[in-house]
Amino acid sequence: MERYSRNRVYVREEQQSRIKFFKIIIAGAGIGGVIAECLLRFGFETLTIVDDEVVEESDLNHQNYTYNDIGSPKVNALKRRLMEINPDANISIIDEVIDEDNVEGLVKGRNIAINALRYNSDVPFLFDEWCQKYNLPVLHPYNIGWAGLVFVVSPSGIQLNEMFDGSYRGFEVKLVKHIMNYYRFWGDPKPWIEQVVATYENENGLQSPPQLAVASWLIGGIATHLCYKIAVGEKYQRYPKFYLDTIKEDQLT
Repeated sequence: MERYSRNRVYVREEQQSRIKFFKIIIAGAGIGGVIAECLLRFGFETLTIVDDEVVEESDLNHQNYTYNDIGSPKVNALKRRLMEINPDANISIIDEVIDEDNVEGLVKGRNIAINALRYNSDVPFLFDEWCQKYNLPVLHPYNIGWAGLVFVVSPSGIQLNEMFDGSYRGFEVKLVKHIMNYYRFWGDPKPWIEQVVATYENENGLQSPPQLAVASWLIGGIATHLCYKIAVGEKYQRYPKFYLDTIKEDQLT
């Protein structure tokens, strides 16, 4: 297996063989596209990606698209990129909006789900609900610029909709603030993240959330590691626990 020969030491041969056919569905091809690329390079070769958006110029600072992809459906551009990495991979794309009519068919038969959908409707919760019915763990990634945040929602555990207060707008911000409260409670506040959240909230939702490529690639690594842990049966943290990887210090001593 020359392609994965440099995974050695970190990944055993039987584990490499197992993850090749592990079925992962990725809902959302923005940050989900970066995750898909990292998964594929690691050895997850059976991916389904669902998205109905096209590539915009503002995507290029934090997603893995190129200038020539602008105006193309994200799933088409992403599949071209992934197949250039591994032409033998089993990459399925679906250029559709996820809704109550198709969501069950999308998640049925998968092993892991990644929910990278926007919270501008009940669709992210609907997606999780069907994943729970089919016993799929769901990864939720969030780009915080200099930090990557990922939750894993277990089918038998607490669901994200338990934090839902009736307003989809700003739900991602609410989750990040929840994590910041956790750090503050334990005496390890993250002032720079709190400042980013406050500044964004002052924009009154008039612009898309600020995101950096740094966090996208951090998230790609975190998500790939978690998919590996799930696939090979290793223990991992479940929501309300979380994974936060930050490269920015508030102050150096």
